[in-house]
Amino acid sequence: MTDAAAMNPQDAFSGTREVDPRYRLDEAALDAWMTANVPGYAGPLTVRQFKGGQSNPTYELTTPGGAYVLRRKPPGVLLPSAHAVDREFTVISALSAQDFPVARPYALCTDDAVIGSMFYVMDKVEGRVFWDLKLPGLAPAERRAIYEAQTDALARLHAFDPAAIGLADYGKAGNYFARQVGRWTKQYRASETQPIPAMDRLIAFLPDSLPPEGPSRIVHGDFRLDNMILAPDAPQVRAVLDWELSTLGDPMADFSYLLIAWAIPASLRNGLAGADLQALGIPSVEETVDRYAAATGLRPANLDWLYAYNLFRLAAICQGIAGRVRDGTAASAHAKTMAAQVGPLSDAAWAFAKTAGA
Repeated sequence: MTDAAAMNPQDAFSGTREVDPRYRLDEAALDAWMTANVPGYAGPLTVRQFKGGQSNPTYELTTPGGAYVLRRKPPGVLLPSAHAVDREFTVISALSAQDFPVARPYALCTDDAVIGSMFYVMDKVEGRVFWDLKLPGLAPAERRAIYEAQTDALARLHAFDPAAIGLADYGKAGNYFARQVGRWTKQYRASETQPIPAMDRLIAFLPDSLPPEGPSRIVHGDFRLDNMILAPDAPQVRAVLDWELSTLGDPMADFSYLLIAWAIPASLRNGLAGADLQALGIPSVEETVDRYAAATGLRPANLDWLYAYNLFRLAAICQGIAGRVRDGTAASAHAKTMAAQVGPLSDAAWAFAKTAGA
């Protein structure tokens, strides 16, 4: 718990805080827009900011009749293609129509004049968010059921034919990993603050060692347990959150990103390597691969390369946050901590790259 959360019990339990002065909204303008665009909305409106969301500032909107969540682009100079909240709105709208577990989207506002940047409003889904992958306090059977629900949700996402649900043009077809390596290399270079040798080696290695092309599916881009809301009393995924990085691409990118948790040391909050998975009740990598494959018919061919790619991508994302710390546009108090992870992430990525054949 942060010092601020210790001082304010509401922060400790709700995960929100007073709105950062850099991201204050015109609440009167927002109330008028909500009245005109969100069916059933009625003020008065109370606005608080969620503590997370390093990329797109996210707010809790509370009214006497219910609660909503607002996601907006941060103001200021931004990296090209980043913070695409309109794309988030597009994908969750399509998936909501298929009864996939996402928060119900209400409306998108592309007029910067309302609150200063593009935003959308969706339902606030109540339930449990698990931040520690070892799920302390739960019984082994509960842990296993939650992990299985997570795998099943990803398999269901990858079962959709994008064209059949109106997302045929949500991303480019083909050469997914090549394009992603190029994209994250550019994002990294645009935000580079100091030379990092492991990143330079990865930038040279990854484009020359790409895996075979997989089918084109909806790729979430950040599919992990703490981006899901589970039912309060059951191992049921009620909403998958944070679709900012979603596109069309190779489902192995999503699945291998999920599997990274098993490669990160258990001494870290979101790592499982070295933990007694059997005692905890958490499925192994092999069990998770088998469950996903049974539902999709897909298996990872070279996990070491996929781990190297995903860790490289995470390092580039963290470097982007470092660049925004430099430029004064970072949205989270934890941004500097995220920026400090670039070196360790790139070192870990290079270790997997060497195993993969670098």
